[in-house]
Amino acid sequence: MAGDPTPPDYDLAERIALTRPSQVKAIGHPLRTTILGLLHERAATVTELALALARPKSTVAHHVNVLAEAGLLRVVRTRRVRAIEERFYGRTARMFYVAVERPPGGEDLPRDFNDFEVAAQESAQAFRDGKLWGFIRHARISEAQASEFWERMAELVTEFDRLPRSGETMYGFAVGVYPTDQPTLPDEPGH
Repeated sequence: MAGDPTPPDYDLAERIALTRPSQVKAIGHPLRTTILGLLHERAATVTELALALARPKSTVAHHVNVLAEAGLLRVVRTRRVRAIEERFYGRTARMFYVAVERPPGGEDLPRDFNDFEVAAQESAQAFRDGKLWGFIRHARISEAQASEFWERMAELVTEFDRLPRSGETMYGFAVGVYPTDQPTLPDEPGH
């Protein structure tokens, strides 16, 4: 895929809000997030995914079906190989995000989905190897400012997703904005 200016090799939406509990649950499984990550590269068959993941084809097929039923994957093309039609799966969007609004009359969304937990697990070896780059900063800002900053970070994530695929190493990129209980200085007198 080296040189492809905007992976993956199929059309998909930019962003989709996850509004159903089944969608959030589907994306919260580590193997399924890995499958979604692989499909940022290009569309793939269950056989190709199983090979890349070193997992049984039946296991991968199950997880692909869960993602497809949740509307996170779809068949983007097929190919006839002898008497069998191979299905190539792709993501339905470059970015999925959990909608803040609770759907009217719907059940609550699971609260256990956390990209940072996945990033922490993935980055452990890079940390041990001295190859983990990161920053953490705290700022007392308004909720509107946090939302605006988040939108700018989402643009950076989109830019990262669209980088041409090359090289031998897969890099992770994690961003987030979250409220904390960090102490704050009192306002200066007169301000």
